[in-house]
Amino acid sequence: MGGCMSKKDSEEREPEDLPPGPVGKDGRYQKPKWKSEEPMTKEQLETMRAVFWDTQPAYGGQKVIWDALKAAAETEDMESVKLILESAGIIVNTTDMTICYDERGAKYDLPRYVLSEPLNLLR
Repeated sequence: MGGCMSKKDSEEREPEDLPPGPVGKDGRYQKPKWKSEEPMTKEQLETMRAVFWDTQPAYGGQKVIWDALKAAAETEDMESVKLILESAGIIVNTTDMTICYDERGAKYDLPRYVLSEPLNLLR
């Protein structure tokens, strides 16, 4: 199972010093495409996601940001995802949303399995 960490830089950075939030070719964020090492069932994936979201407060960062990231991860409509992230002041550092920052410079690493299903999901 992948881990997630929120890392606070040794010094807080000003928002203008943070990396820009790139978007996909169509001007939107994209959910990652990936394969799990071993094919998994939908139930196994849901268990991994539940464990991640239940334990994420231990990684640091702000609860309101984690809540917004979870809402964005669970939303299928990418325009809504963009609105959720922007309204929470989340700076997305990768088009697949796996690396994000809050406005204070805290880093939020999201495992791909919370953002999308693997290509080799057993149906």
